[in-house]
Amino acid sequence: MIDAPWLSILIFLPAAGAALLVASRSGLSGANPGFDRGVKIMSLVVTIATFIISLIVLAGFDPSSAGYQFIERTPWAFGVDYHLGVDGLSLALIVLTTALMPLCILASWTIEKQVASYMTLFLLLETLMIGVFAALDLVVFYIFFEGGLIPMFILIGVWGGARRVYAAFKFFLYTLLGSVLMLVAIVAMILIAGTTSIPDLAAYSFDPAVQLWLWLAFFASFAVKMPMWPVHTWLPDAHVEAPTAASVILAAILLKMGGYGFLRFSLPMFPDASVYFTPLVFALSVVAIVYASLVAFRQTDIKKLIAYSSVAHMGFVTMGIFAGNAQGVQGAIFQMISHGVISAALFLCVGVVYDRMHTREIAFYGGLVNRMPVYAAVFMLFTLGNVGLPGLSGFPGEILTMVGAFSVNAWVAAGACLGMILSAVYGLTLYRKVAFGVIENPKLAAITDLNGREWVIFTPLIIAALVLGLAPGVALDFTRASSDAIVAGYQAVRGAAP
Repeated sequence: MIDAPWLSILIFLPAAGAALLVASRSGLSGANPGFDRGVKIMSLVVTIATFIISLIVLAGFDPSSAGYQFIERTPWAFGVDYHLGVDGLSLALIVLTTALMPLCILASWTIEKQVASYMTLFLLLETLMIGVFAALDLVVFYIFFEGGLIPMFILIGVWGGARRVYAAFKFFLYTLLGSVLMLVAIVAMILIAGTTSIPDLAAYSFDPAVQLWLWLAFFASFAVKMPMWPVHTWLPDAHVEAPTAASVILAAILLKMGGYGFLRFSLPMFPDASVYFTPLVFALSVVAIVYASLVAFRQTDIKKLIAYSSVAHMGFVTMGIFAGNAQGVQGAIFQMISHGVISAALFLCVGVVYDRMHTREIAFYGGLVNRMPVYAAVFMLFTLGNVGLPGLSGFPGEILTMVGAFSVNAWVAAGACLGMILSAVYGLTLYRKVAFGVIENPKLAAITDLNGREWVIFTPLIIAALVLGLAPGVALDFTRASSDAIVAGYQAVRGAAP
């Protein structure tokens, strides 16, 4: 493999594409359709190139090693280093990010308002998301972590629905408040440990009393980001108002930053506090799974239903992480990857009918299988994946997290099991109302099935859902070494056998 700063190339290639779009000032007005099409093509090429580079990194990665690889480290300023590296956990999420971005660009092909600005924000967002997963310096991580708020805030606020400004500010304020507390904790950690290196901080033994406060500060940020109940209320509003591609990124990638933070910081750096607060996290996780599932069942907007479904599925992730054993942590990581595929596909399914009918109200639809049989089949596949049908990617993660939780607390696993039943109730009810029956709304008489561009979008997602469901070892073997390292350190403090 050619010796090159692959992670830096991976991070900043989308930013370079964004810079080229900014330099093309004449396109910012959106007045030239030819230019707008060129902007879309260029953005697609940049995201595909970024995905290819992530595959190069993937090909050169040794999954049997728990250590960081492709390390880059350069002194920056004030004791902060430009420090990058990836392990199995972070690289899996990077590949998920780069794989979804070209699909988001294709899903945005119908955007006509300020196309260059829209694509610029998406490319910047890709840079910031990859940076979060590749950063090995605490300050660099925080810059990327917080930087991602800005492009998403603008995407929702400018290209969103009727209540886009309210949703954008709610999203921004919720996430910013939690992150301010994390910033205070970061400063305290640097003063105590004398380093900003994430690997060094993970090896540092913080005083158990101090850990409690640091854990709470980080929890405030990651819980909002996931989001956990009861700080989840920004998510349904943001999803409903966001454009389709922004909803895909929000659900598939940005929510995973909370789970990534728990795995990268909370368990390794604050193990004593993590043990202490495990009952709290279990309680919040079960409430999220059951409550969000019940609320989802009562929704009249398809997007809001899927948003509440995401809250429920993230409950499985936090439950698995704080089970603190191999099954729970591996299941949580797998669930994050699977949810990235399934939630992306479901929001894209909503985008298909919204582009045609300009409404997401469940009552508007019905009988789509008669006019859109291919779409109905695709929607069914991902609905079944979302409810955890064996053979699709939703099943392995959920069953592993429940096995992990059961070995710690059987009642927690029972609550999660109830949530799985409820997910089948709201998921299949939604599908029945949208796809089955006869067409009663005359406006649906002219609706058309999937076109070629939409086929290109859904095909890789279908393949991913089937491969992860039928051969989960593809992901589990890749992340096992990283997961085992996290579990070993946590169990050593917990004083329990893995």
